[in-house]
Amino acid sequence: MRGFFILILLLSVQASAQNLRISSYNIRMNRANDGVNNWNLRKDKVNELIRYHDFDIVGVQEAFKDQLDDMLRMKEYAYTGSGREDGKSAGEHSAILYKTSRFKLLKSGDFWYSETPDVPGKGWDARCCNRICSWARFKDLVTKKEFYVFNSHFDHEGVEARRNSGKLLVAKMKEIAGKLPVIAMGDLNSTPDTEQVVYISQHYNDTFNASEMPPYGPIGTFNAFKYDAALKDRIDYIFVSEHFKVKKYATLTDSYQQKFPSDHLPVVVDLEIKK
Repeated sequence: MRGFFILILLLSVQASAQNLRISSYNIRMNRANDGVNNWNLRKDKVNELIRYHDFDIVGVQEAFKDQLDDMLRMKEYAYTGSGREDGKSAGEHSAILYKTSRFKLLKSGDFWYSETPDVPGKGWDARCCNRICSWARFKDLVTKKEFYVFNSHFDHEGVEARRNSGKLLVAKMKEIAGKLPVIAMGDLNSTPDTEQVVYISQHYNDTFNASEMPPYGPIGTFNAFKYDAALKDRIDYIFVSEHFKVKKYATLTDSYQQKFPSDHLPVVVDLEIKK
């Protein structure tokens, strides 16, 4: 009987080790006028959160190069992804951080949410900013399986831009990933009832709805640095292809001194690639 329980324990540990813990986290750009919420005052809290919750892969939005350099003080991580202004290092990144002990980066790239996605630029009715999606193909060194990750930040002003960004994202994922497993995440600046989120959900599973366990934490993901925010609107997402089981979903509300580490809350899921 004792041997049976040891076997069950070993199988449980093995299954846990094969799970993927994935997060989407808008870390808020480094702006001097953010006062008490300035990046230099919260960067350690962002890193501590990521480490404590043991994210295997985290897609960050609004990250400037200096912020990514600060995050690489977590020596177990590397990142891929280009700056949205020039496709190199200028401007915000939708970078993908990953544990180098667990994953091998096989291929990576970027595209822009515009009518000319292969070159930096803004599209449709977007006025403010270039909007970028960074993607990567990984090999899991534990399971030996390969999969793709796409990390996006949709426009916050252009209604047409967001609508067309949803269509472009789906088209690009099918073009780039083919039949391999896909994880798509990001700040979509869109609630679940919008045309673009509905469209993506017709092709990939929204992990909020697909989770085997009831979602944990508030529904809303944007807090505007307000500790008493209502947290009603879900605008940050993780979608997956049919290759994945969604074991758990959470919106994390970790805070310090009644402050959040960012103006968005991180979304995190535990995934398992189906046999």
